[in-house]
Amino acid sequence: MVTRKNINKKYVLISVYNKNKLKYLCSNLLKYNYSLISSGSTGDKIRSMGYKCIDISKITGFKEMFDGRVKTLNPLIYASLLYVRDNKKHIKQFISLNIPKIDIIVVNFYPFERYKDLKKKNTAIEMIDIGGPSLLRAASKNYKFITPVMFKEDYPNLIKNLKKNNGKTDITFRKKMAYKIFKETSNYDKIISKWLNDYKE
Repeated sequence: MVTRKNINKKYVLISVYNKNKLKYLCSNLLKYNYSLISSGSTGDKIRSMGYKCIDISKITGFKEMFDGRVKTLNPLIYASLLYVRDNKKHIKQFISLNIPKIDIIVVNFYPFERYKDLKKKNTAIEMIDIGGPSLLRAASKNYKFITPVMFKEDYPNLIKNLKKNNGKTDITFRKKMAYKIFKETSNYDKIISKWLNDYKE
């Protein structure tokens, strides 16, 4: 999908549990010529609203497994999120992978805290998000180039920043989003670890 000629084509990866404002997000991203990538129920929702969406499995070559437990955990996705885009060696390696260059990711977590007090332990365990925090941490580490967004309240801020910068985001906005994400992932892990410590088998 990526060659030296089209490496500047823009992609956004969207994988959200909370689908509120998804139509607003997609319609505005399309105005700035972003192609949409997603999977699972998010991809189904995007397509049901009439928007084109590339399924992650088309990029990775692997279908979702284990009832959706594994869908975004793939080295090709993380290659797109983590390669240093002003490093010639990285650029050459990335082009050889022939995959989309993801510029923005919009991900939110499974709401573990909402389920942690239920008597059914397995239900709570399934609400421990693995892929979401991993994607956001990777993108946040590479905030110099990637825009990570977690909270739906930041969707309007993302669109405003794109408008301000002719379809791209600025480093100040990306760093702010990365800060919020690392703070939230830390809190998310604390809630889970406390639950595991307190829960009686």
